[in-house]
Amino acid sequence: MIRSIIMPSLDSFKTRAALTFAGERVHYYSLPALAKAGFPGVERLPYSLKILLENLLRREDEAFVKADDIRALAGWDPATTGKKEISFMPARVLLQDFTGVPCVVDLAAMRDGIVALGGDPDKVNPLQPVELVIDHSVQVDYFGTGNAFELNADLEYQRNRERYTFLRWGQTGFRNFRVVPPETGIVHQVNIEYLARVVCRDEENGGAVAYPDTVFGTDSHTTMVNGLGVVGWGVGGIEAEAAMLGQPSSMLIPSVLGYRLKGRLPEGTTATDLVLTITEALRKQGVVGQFVEFFGPGLAYLTIADRATLGNMCPEYGATVAIFPIDEMTLDYLRLTGRDDRQVALVEAYARAQGMFRTDEMPEAIYSQTLELDESSLFRTDRFPGFDLYEGGPRLTIGARATLRWNEGRQASLFIGRSYRLWKDYRLGFQQ
Repeated sequence: MIRSIIMPSLDSFKTRAALTFAGERVHYYSLPALAKAGFPGVERLPYSLKILLENLLRREDEAFVKADDIRALAGWDPATTGKKEISFMPARVLLQDFTGVPCVVDLAAMRDGIVALGGDPDKVNPLQPVELVIDHSVQVDYFGTGNAFELNADLEYQRNRERYTFLRWGQTGFRNFRVVPPETGIVHQVNIEYLARVVCRDEENGGAVAYPDTVFGTDSHTTMVNGLGVVGWGVGGIEAEAAMLGQPSSMLIPSVLGYRLKGRLPEGTTATDLVLTITEALRKQGVVGQFVEFFGPGLAYLTIADRATLGNMCPEYGATVAIFPIDEMTLDYLRLTGRDDRQVALVEAYARAQGMFRTDEMPEAIYSQTLELDESSLFRTDRFPGFDLYEGGPRLTIGARATLRWNEGRQASLFIGRSYRLWKDYRLGFQQ
C-alpha cells in the first residue's frame, strides 16, 4: 500500500475534529469549525476552493503555509482574486509512461548520487503516492482471433523488455510507487475507474486522518477526473517530480466561474452536444487560468461519464479545472466500479461533514462570475469530415461542426478539428 507522508498541522484555528463512519473513527480538518471560528463565508465558498482551503488547514507549518494564507482564502472575495499567493500540495501524482519513465530515471540517479556521497540510497523515495500508468503502448499485430489481445500484449513485453524490467525494479525498489501494466487501459480511464480515491485516508501521529483526493498528472487531460469531484490538473515533468519529493506548488488564489446547469438533455442528444455548447461559451467568456465549477439542478441528470467528458475538454477552453461536486451520482459510480463499501461510506461521510456533498437544498456558492445553460434547449450536432478549397491550395478538414439552436430563432456554429493543407508536391502537411 502506498501512503502520503503527512506532517502534523499547527492547527492555529483549532479545526481538527473526529468523524465516525462504518464503525471507524478518523480525524479531519473541519471547514464548519473554521466557519465558526470567525469565517462565516466558508459555507458558501465554491467547492473547489473548499478543497484548497482544507489543503492549507492540514498543511499549516508557518513555512510553506502560514495562518495568513488560511485567512486570505477563508475570507475569499470574488472581486479581489488573483492577488494572494498560496501553496498547494496534491495528495498524489499520476504519471503516464512518456513523462513518467524519465521521473523514475531521475529518482534512480538521485540514489546513485547518494551512494557516491556515502549515504543510504534507500532513503530516496517519493513522499507522495505516485502511480505510473503505461498506456498507448500495445500495437495491433494480431487481430480477428480470440487470443489476439494476449498475443499483442506478449509482443509488447518482448519488444520493450528492458524498459519494463526497469519499471518493475522501480516498483519494488521505491516506496510509494506503483506501476499499472500496459494492457490495462488508458491512463485517464484507469484513474477514474480504479486509482481515484475521492477521499483519502492516511496515518498522522498514529491516528487516521481523512482528506480530499487531489492529483497532479503529467497529461493535460488529467482534468477528466474532475468529473468525480477530484481537484487535479496537468503539469510538466519537473513540477510532477517536485510534488513527488514533497515540494508544494505555488499558485495565486484563482477566480472561479460557476456554470449553472438546469434541465436535462433531450432524447437523442449526447454529452458531445453538451460539451461543444459549453466549450464555445467558455471560449467566448475567456477562462484561461481560472477554475470552472458546475452546479445547479441539472447535475442530478448528468452521469459521471458525461461529467468526465466535460472535464476532459478543460484544456480546449484553457481553464485549470472543470470540477463537479461530490453527490449521489458520485457514490453510485464508485459502487459501479467496485470500490470497497467502506471507501464509499468514507466519501459520503466526509463530504457531508465538510459541506461538500451536493444536494438540491444546499445554498448555492458565491462565484466570481456565472453562466447558465438549460440542457433541455440543446439540439443534436452534425459531425462530419470535409474537403474544401481555400486560397493557397486545397485543405482536408476533419472534425466536428455543431449547429446549436436556442429559442427565438437564435443559433451559433462551432467547429472543433484540424485542417490539413495539401502542398504543391502532393505531400500532406499539417496545420492547426
